[in-house]
Parts: sequence; C-alpha cells; structure tokens
Amino acid sequence: MNLQVNLKHILFLDIETVPQFEKWEELSGTTQQLFEEKTAYQRKGEITGEDFYERAGIWAEFGKIVCISVGYFTQVAQEKQLRIKSFYDENEFDLLMGFKELLEWHFNQKHHLLCAHNGKEFDFPYIARRMILQGITLPKKLNLFGKKPWEVPHLDTMELWKFGDYKHYTSLKLLTSILKIPSPKDDIDGSEVAQVYYKDKNIERIVTYCEKDTIAVAQLILRLNNEKLLEEHQIVKA
Repeated sequence: MNLQVNLKHILFLDIETVPQFEKWEELSGTTQQLFEEKTAYQRKGEITGEDFYERAGIWAEFGKIVCISVGYFTQVAQEKQLRIKSFYDENEFDLLMGFKELLEWHFNQKHHLLCAHNGKEFDFPYIARRMILQGITLPKKLNLFGKKPWEVPHLDTMELWKFGDYKHYTSLKLLTSILKIPSPKDDIDGSEVAQVYYKDKNIERIVTYCEKDTIAVAQLILRLNNEKLLEEHQIVKA
C-alpha cells in the first residue's frame, strides 16, 4: 500500500473514556431514564440500565475523556522518531483545551491529518461531541460541517484495512498480532479503564495504555506502507 502522504503530516492519536460518574446513583432520574432508552437495543434479557452503566464510557453523552495521547514523526540525525505526548486531567475541559491548542498551533495546515484506529466511528466524533458539551469551539480538524468526503482530514487504520469491505471489523489487537507489531494490550484493555480510573485511581496506568495504543497505530501505518517498524529507542516523549 502506498499512502502517498508525508508521515510527518500525520498526528496519531488514541483516547480513553470512562462513565461521567462512578456510580449509577449519581445520575439524575432523567439521565438514568435516557441512558436506559439509549442502551435498550444492546441490553438483553434482564440486564438493567444500572447493570449496563459500567459501559457508559463508550457514549459521549454519558461518558467523558480522561486521556488523549498523540504521536508524530520527526527526523533526528537521519533516523525516524515518533514523539509521544499525552493530555490528561481531572478536569476534562482543560484536557480538551490542551489538545485543541496542539491542533491549532502545530497541526492546522491543510495537509495535516489525524489518524486513529476506528477513529472515524469513535475517537474523532467522541472528541468533537465532548468539546461541544464542554462549550469549546471545534478546531478545524474536527469540524466537518460542509466538507466533502475527500476533504475530511482523517485517516482510519481500520478503514484502510477494510479495502472497501464495509462489513469488515478488525480490532487493533488482532491487526498488531497478525502484522507482528508489539501488542499494546499487554496490561489492561478498554473494558478495564473505568475500574482503573475510579477504583484504583491510577491515571498513570491509563496514560501508559493510551500511549501504547497510539504507538501501535503509528506502527500499523508504517507496516501498511511497507516501511520498517520503529525500534524502542526511536519512540520518545515529547
């Protein structure tokens, strides 16, 4: 695959999300009802909205972002490097503003692209929705209103792997395994993030997990483009 894009123009990213509140009882009665209505098609049998609330983080209306990790390529002494940076804060507004400033100051040109795995279905719209809910004006890279499909500045590694097959879903874990990319899922997975955040109160562990996913997406782009994978010393904190 020849992506025909300068890798230095891509901002790789991943987000980690949790329910807005730790406990079901903290939601208002109206919000509980709305959550039950929203999830009715997914809940089976006798599963209640309260039982299902641990998964609330996957919906921007009932969840929040606790970490955004980004990565971008640079060239140092003739060697490619991937620089990693994370935005995380108890205050989601501050976290989102930090990410927005990065986009507006360093990735604001027409040739710049955002890239995530399943980003078009999850990461990009989730960030945009949470910014609107927090009263933040969308940066150009997330404001898609009026844009034609070929004008949208987003790359999605899952979409690239589909090769036009709209029925095909492939997880990042599966792709990294079959393409011999170091796995980002060697500690926790997405279903455990809420517990690590609320019960263990270990945001550093979540940040590490988020950064590993971001690195994996960058490595996946290299692999799809038939380029050599990065070695550990080529991955540095920004």
